[in-house]
Amino acid sequence: MRINKIMLSLAGLCLLSISALAHAGQPAKKSANPSVIIKTNKGAIEVVLYQDKAPISVKNFLQYAKDKAYDGTNFHRVMPNFMIQGGGFDKNITKTKTRAPIKNEAKNGLKNDRGTLAMARTSVVDSATNQFFINHKDNGDLNNGPGSYGYAVFGKVTKGMDVVDAIAKVPTGAKGPFRQNCPIEPVIIESIRLK
Repeated sequence: MRINKIMLSLAGLCLLSISALAHAGQPAKKSANPSVIIKTNKGAIEVVLYQDKAPISVKNFLQYAKDKAYDGTNFHRVMPNFMIQGGGFDKNITKTKTRAPIKNEAKNGLKNDRGTLAMARTSVVDSATNQFFINHKDNGDLNNGPGSYGYAVFGKVTKGMDVVDAIAKVPTGAKGPFRQNCPIEPVIIESIRLK
């Protein structure tokens, strides 16, 4: 009886060893939420994208990034202690091409807190295309709630908030179609790439 128990224990150890060897050569599982680097002429901003909570918004953003559609665009609307907005105009403040608007995911539970990225849109709920903004402070009034559908948060700055702060401080004024809040000197998005 004791020999049987020893044999069973040895068999169990062998199976564990085989299992460990089988998994040793496999790559570690990637996080469900990818990260991107937003390279600007003011520095780099690293962002995690909440694919698990905002799959439509993240897929849309990554497709524009993959198509290099953000390369050479700028942060065209800068409002300190509110947000910086970009992705839809080039350095000459000419509107860039967009794909079809996406569904608003503002009901995903994510909040427009400092450092989060959200999809910009018009007064039409499901009108977001390529423009996004980074919240410069907690903007609770932009969240989904009574009286407002809100703006869909889909990511958060993990490194480079100092760059966001620097962008928020640039001199702004009237430029192109904008009567105010447009940087006098362009703040260029040089590229957005997966990390």
